[in-house]
Parts: sequence; C-alpha cells; structure tokens
Amino acid sequence: MSVTEPSWETHPVTPDRFEDFADVINKNRRPTHCWCLSHRIQTKEITELGGTGKDAREKAMRALCEREHPPGVVTYLDGEPVGWCNIGPRAEIPRLAQSKLMLPVDDVPVWSIVCVVVRSGFRRRGVTAHLIEGALEYAAAHGAPAVEAHPVDPGDQRMDLTMAFVGTRAMFERNGFSVVGTTAAVASKLPRLVMRRDLTS
Repeated sequence: MSVTEPSWETHPVTPDRFEDFADVINKNRRPTHCWCLSHRIQTKEITELGGTGKDAREKAMRALCEREHPPGVVTYLDGEPVGWCNIGPRAEIPRLAQSKLMLPVDDVPVWSIVCVVVRSGFRRRGVTAHLIEGALEYAAAHGAPAVEAHPVDPGDQRMDLTMAFVGTRAMFERNGFSVVGTTAAVASKLPRLVMRRDLTS
C-alpha cells in the first residue's frame, strides 16, 4: 500500500487567513491571551487600531494583517494551519528597531523573525523546518536581502522554551542560519545570539 506524502504550504497572514493564524496561537480566542503584538506595536497603538474593548488586541492584529507586509506567515499541513512565524522588516518591528540590547550588526536592511509557534498537537512532526523555510521564501519574495533571528545557545543546559520565543541555535542552524554576532539580551538567563541567513546568493 502506498503512503501519501504530507502536503505543506506556507502563506502570509493576510486578512482572509486571520482565523487560521488564530487557530494556531489562540484557539479559544481569549482576549488576554497572546496575539503576537508585543514586538510590533505599543499599548497606545493597540488602542488606535483596535479600540478599547476586550477584543482590542485581536482587532489590532487584524489591522496589521492589512498592511503591505503582513506580520508573518502561517504554515499548513494537509490544509490545516499548524504553525506561525512572526517575521518582517526589522525597521517595522519597533521593539527591535528601538532596542538598546539587540543592536544591528551592520547596515543590511534585514528582516527579522521574532516568534515561532507550532500548534499544540503537531509538535515533533517537522513543522518548524517548513515554517521557517516558508518565512524565508516570503521575505525573499519581498526583496529581503537576509533574515535574522535571535535564539539562544543552551548547550547542555535545560531551559524554558516558552521564554525563548525564537527557539535555539540548533533549530536555526538546521535551517541554514549562521551566527554573525551576539546581543546584550538574555532569555532563560542565556544570551541571545544574532543568526542570519543570506537570501541573495
């Protein structure tokens, strides 16, 4: 009996894919749960985009999905949304652009990955590799010369992965990233690296 190969697709989180994004990061649509906004906009802008109601954060994220560069990509396994990657031009991610701890290593107008989420029930199935590769393709299609991430290198140390929003060094090395610098920021008491994948070669 033949075995059907899984089908993988990754798409920007445009307004028509918002519910798929929400299924990955906030299945029950809880207003106080993460909507992946903290690196993108400040509290004042959440109010400007989403109002003051209990669903303000959700509305603000919906508004970001209407911009020229939607704030990330959703990966699908056999048509079901299973992963989310928050990615965009570093200049459009205020918490990075204004950071005193995570300074740019040069003047290359990189795109940055600030969050990677695999939907509960789909971990250890290869989602992350497809998700990151899809994010790179999205960035390349919009002219990004390179993509950076700021993971940690835990070595033999156990760590709380919920605090490392872009994962570990090994995760990105498997996707073709190389270390190009370090930062003054930490996660789980470990320093964050600067890892980059060139998209021009």
